[in-house]
Amino acid sequence: MTALQGWAGECHQCAGLFRLGRDVEAALIMVDVFEGAQQSLLSAGAQTQQAWAQLLTQMLECQERQDWLGLADFMEYELIQLLEEPSA
Repeated sequence: MTALQGWAGECHQCAGLFRLGRDVEAALIMVDVFEGAQQSLLSAGAQTQQAWAQLLTQMLECQERQDWLGLADFMEYELIQLLEEPSA
């Protein structure tokens, strides 16, 4: 399993927990996912890093509003897509 596949799996797991209303458990996984994403995107270009900063801001805003479904969507779709871009 590659690191990207591992992060994609973590994103799916975390999103699933948010959708089930298990926000505390999901938030713990989310911290690891965000740290891993940050490390993975360190060598990415400026556009990708800017997209990461915008996405992170949107996800944290969802968390602040307790919009767990919105956060799950961002993690499961946009974040995975962003993580796949540098490896393409």
